[in-house]
Amino acid sequence: MRDRVTIKSIARDLGISHMTVSRALSNHPSVKDDTKQAILRRAEDLGYVRSAAAAAIRGESAPITGLLLPNIVNEFYARIANALALASDARGRQLIIHLTNDDPTREHLAIRGLREMQASGVLLVPTPGPPLADTVRHLSEMRVVQLIRQHRALPDAPRVLVNDGPSIAEAVDHLVASGHTRIGYIGGHNALSSGRDRLAAFLGAVRRNGLCLAEDLIFTAPPSVDMGRASLSAMLALAHPATAVVCGGFEISNGALESCLRRGLRLPQDLAFIGYGNPAFYEWIQGGISTIQLPVDEMASFSAGLLFSDDTAPLTETAFPTILNLRKSA
Repeated sequence: MRDRVTIKSIARDLGISHMTVSRALSNHPSVKDDTKQAILRRAEDLGYVRSAAAAAIRGESAPITGLLLPNIVNEFYARIANALALASDARGRQLIIHLTNDDPTREHLAIRGLREMQASGVLLVPTPGPPLADTVRHLSEMRVVQLIRQHRALPDAPRVLVNDGPSIAEAVDHLVASGHTRIGYIGGHNALSSGRDRLAAFLGAVRRNGLCLAEDLIFTAPPSVDMGRASLSAMLALAHPATAVVCGGFEISNGALESCLRRGLRLPQDLAFIGYGNPAFYEWIQGGISTIQLPVDEMASFSAGLLFSDDTAPLTETAFPTILNLRKSA
């Protein structure tokens, strides 16, 4: 096995100081361009690989970006991951993905690991509830962009959110206009900022339409496919079941839809169904699933731009509007 190529061995090979080589490899402006190019060519010829550990000792940020997601089982998170991976690759950066399963301890360990690698930034979907104290401290040393949800403990970190309240209200209006009075809702619990906002939009639309608030038709819990499936089953098992349902989450929507299909329900004849998110297969089921559709690609591109920007001007919040995509199911 040949000796490892280091900054000092490149310097000896070229007959220059190792500090000059180090600056050139870090793209320092003090190194003349012809010298820098000669160093870069020689480093490539010799197969030099930058030592992240050494860079960390010197206090340098590594070309590493973190992405923290609850999971990648739904199409929204998967597309965000794919878009950020492509954006990172185009900028010569490595993307490290962590799945938190909405667990604050997993979130903390992931962020601590990114700090140990001297990652320069992270895009995260915050876990429910307040973050651990050390999590906030580690995040204060990185560029942070929050997606979909927001940690109250990170008021200065930019937030890329969705403004889905008008679409949820429009969904209720549409169902009421179609003659429904028993309209159910399945969404995330109040520990999630998105869960609170979506439920508030639904309840506001119910009251505005003069409907009696049927608390037995409102199901909120930590979001998951299983939660959506179980909530829809429980809603239909009531003595006076819902005739229509609005979903307030990606996985919730998929689980609730699965429960409908397993029961052989005809949509909208047996149940008017409005989902959340717009996975490709929604268009193919029973003539199309009505859904609240998010601008996923635009959100991913904007988030990447924030994360990789050199602009230090504060940007607190950007909310992307959703649309109600009405198909045959409602």
